Amino acid sequence: MPIPRSAPGVDRSLLRDDVFRRLRDAIVDGTFLPGEQLKDVDLAEWLGVSRTPVREALLRLGASGLVVAVPGRSTTVSAIDPKAVRDARDVVAAMHVLVARETAGNLSDAEVARMREANGRFARAVGAGDTAAALDADDELHSVPVSSLGNHAIESVLDQFGPVVRRSERDRFAADGPASIERHERLIQLLTDGDAEGAAELTFEIWHSLPSENGTPAG
Repeated sequence: MPIPRSAPGVDRSLLRDDVFRRLRDAIVDGTFLPGEQLKDVDLAEWLGVSRTPVREALLRLGASGLVVAVPGRSTTVSAIDPKAVRDARDVVAAMHVLVARETAGNLSDAEVARMREANGRFARAVGAGDTAAALDADDELHSVPVSSLGNHAIESVLDQFGPVVRRSERDRFAADGPASIERHERLIQLLTDGDAEGAAELTFEIWHSLPSENGTPAG
């Protein structure tokens, strides 16, 4: 797939993190496909930035396992490796389980309302078959308790390994969307009720419901 020419450029004043997020999201949403070569000069032109933040972003993406870099040769989008996905999923699940335990009963009314609103958008996206919108809404829903806890170590781990899991989730929401809507509602209620262990158990179930390489739930 050639580098898109229609996307708006990134403002030059934006930080390196913004370039990283744009490239990360382009890999997760399938704009850049597994095996596709990524050239820093083309990416810099696409985003309207210098090559330096692009190179730094590619290094970070390599640490996350989303790209494979061969020094002095090329950088390509990595294939979806089932073992890498399982490993990342286990780490991401553990972080979200910890967040659920710590935030149960401690979310504000506004935070609960944000989760419910996100699940409403998730349900509409699933009904419309809009996987990208479903992923965005799902990500926002789960980010509410993470942000509420304010544990920067957890946020850093999720920032590194979450995209590896997200890239594999596109097929899940096509087949498992209605069940995910119901699990979300139960999770919100458990967090609201202050049921820390119930919320932790359901969170574990949610993140281990990803299909394995043979199409069955992993874990």
